[in-house]
Amino acid sequence: MNTYKKYNNILGWATALAAFIVYLLTLEPTASWWDCGEYIATAYKLQVGHPPGAPLFQLLGRFFSLFAFGDTSKVAMMVNAMSAMTSAFTILFLFWSISHLARKIISPDESPRGNNIIIILGSALVGALAYTFSDSFWFSAVEGEVYAMSSFFTAIVFWAMLKWEQKADEPHSEKWIILIAYLVGLSIGVHLLNLLAIPAVAMIYYYKKYK
Repeated sequence: MNTYKKYNNILGWATALAAFIVYLLTLEPTASWWDCGEYIATAYKLQVGHPPGAPLFQLLGRFFSLFAFGDTSKVAMMVNAMSAMTSAFTILFLFWSISHLARKIISPDESPRGNNIIIILGSALVGALAYTFSDSFWFSAVEGEVYAMSSFFTAIVFWAMLKWEQKADEPHSEKWIILIAYLVGLSIGVHLLNLLAIPAVAMIYYYKKYK
């Protein structure tokens, strides 16, 4: 593993861990004012929420609610912790997406070295932390709402498309396209917001394949 790749991985995980700790420390201990109470209750009891529904969110919410170990006063906190975890992974894939794009601008033809590593990873760190502490994202990261997990799916879909773009000329690169289709399908079980990633995915594919 070269120096840039090693530091890119380490700093990405460190940024995600920092975000996760912040979100846990500021976690909503119970249900927030709006749809969160409904989502937490329907996840805990595996019931039907309001249309169009969020079956994947509720299944995962049910899994996290098991860590309340029968204490119903802690169920909401466990579902909120799920949002904190998925939000931290959003920051991880955002970091790697920014570093990928910055590398294409600063050092497109070779592995970055010296000051270029600092510039690329510094850009990714600033961008990821800015989103970590942005008002709307921080709010969704500490409560039992679907937007945190939906943001995670958007982030990982876009990152996966950048990975495909990097390996598009290699054999079996289409596995990334299959993964993206699978993730988009899963995301519909959380929120339809992830469909907005499809135009970006289509543009990356088009500009990679056609001049």
